[in-house]
Amino acid sequence: MAPPTYKDLGKSARDVFSNGYHFGLLKLDVKTKTDSGVEFSSGGVSNQDTGKVFATLETKYKIKEYGLTFSEKWNTDNTLATDITIADKIFSGFSIGYSCTFSPQTGTKTGQLKTTYKHENVSATADFDLSLSTGPLINATAVVGYQGWLAGYQASFDSQRSKLTKNNFALGFTASDFAFHTSVDNGREFGASIYHKVKPDLEGAINLAWNSSNNVTQFGLGTKYNLDNDASVRAKVNSQLQIGLGYQQKLREGVTLTLSTNIDGKNFSSGGHKIGLALNLEA
Repeated sequence: MAPPTYKDLGKSARDVFSNGYHFGLLKLDVKTKTDSGVEFSSGGVSNQDTGKVFATLETKYKIKEYGLTFSEKWNTDNTLATDITIADKIFSGFSIGYSCTFSPQTGTKTGQLKTTYKHENVSATADFDLSLSTGPLINATAVVGYQGWLAGYQASFDSQRSKLTKNNFALGFTASDFAFHTSVDNGREFGASIYHKVKPDLEGAINLAWNSSNNVTQFGLGTKYNLDNDASVRAKVNSQLQIGLGYQQKLREGVTLTLSTNIDGKNFSSGGHKIGLALNLEA
């Protein structure tokens, strides 16, 4: 079993609510890999609300004997990004990487040093945002897992202002067919989720959130049902009567089509509903 990370807390429920939905978007993703091990990923998204089209192209190459991963990415905002990571070479379970972006039009540059340590039931990360204008920003997480239980902490520290900008706690439990997750973000936002795999083809989830600043409570119900090995349907509804429906079909090996729609139940007759389409190609 892989060491836990902060993203693992509540992941099962989040997947039910987020995967397979692309409201208001037309999306295309293409992934391929050469015989030499170079991975290519390209994609485009057309936003129906704004009319804006955003596309990316990424290449990734791994040199396993040196534990090195090198990737480059370009997008239609004319931003270039480079990531270099070395894993398990300094000592087992430890990886260190550097990520930077550059925009030729504006001259904007960013740089981030990333470190990760994973060992059995413990993981920790520390990322250093090396911005010359604002001073280093430090983001850190730590997670401990034991017999299905996961406890995590996430923090962000602004060294220039000597201020803690993020202070989050999370606790969760995961079993083969059940998971729950609770969290407290910055002492104001409280969240909880429950995931249940009712049977092999049917999954369900409940999501709850409360903000002490405005005393607003939100909740959501979501489900996924596999019609067969190649097709599935999804549905979700929240306290704002936003109803999401999705259908995913594997057309052939490496080709998946996803259709989704969001219905505004409070303003059904006035429109404003959204549809989404995504096509994933992988070879």
